[in-house]
Amino acid sequence: MRTLLDLILPQDCAGCGRPGVGWCADCAEGLVRQPVRVWPRSDPGVPCWALGRYAGPRRRAVVAVKEHHRRELVAPLGRELARGLAALRTPGRPLVLVPAPVRRVAVRRRGGDPVGRVARVAASLLTDCQVAPMLLADRGVRDSVGLGPAQRRRNLAGRIIVSAGSLPTSLRHPDAEVVLVDDVLTTGATACESVRVLTGVGVPIRAVVVTSVA
Repeated sequence: MRTLLDLILPQDCAGCGRPGVGWCADCAEGLVRQPVRVWPRSDPGVPCWALGRYAGPRRRAVVAVKEHHRRELVAPLGRELARGLAALRTPGRPLVLVPAPVRRVAVRRRGGDPVGRVARVAASLLTDCQVAPMLLADRGVRDSVGLGPAQRRRNLAGRIIVSAGSLPTSLRHPDAEVVLVDDVLTTGATACESVRVLTGVGVPIRAVVVTSVA
């Protein structure tokens, strides 16, 4: 069936365009990186870590998952996130991943939340790790493409909310490490507002971990 589908709808590598494979070995090897500490222009008040630059095959993979429904790339991105989290977490402590908020219109257009999918793959590969999809972007949030740092902050101010009844029991564990995860860190505006909102409902964030930094 896979061969038949490839004949009808030929598939190219999302990272480099190599024909016949959705994600080639060379691009997969390029994702294997150690987390690097980064300092966005808008400081969320917690350490921020990136797994790589938003460029090359990494950028094309993120865009393919978000905008072109290339769900076969969720697994390699999830595996990379799991490796990064394993390097950063404190051994023996529970880990809770909170996906960054996404606009409802984007969820409908993309057929779901790509960041949430990647986080669930990562959690499935780690011991004592859960995903808590708690954050929502209010209807007033518009697409941030083309907005500067101050405009991004104003766009999000007061418009990220915690969904009703979404606080999981795992967050009540006194030793739980809670990490905000996202695909791209640009100015840090989303991370800032998300951390502020979560802290306001009693959820302390240990760090922000992203697939890539712009």
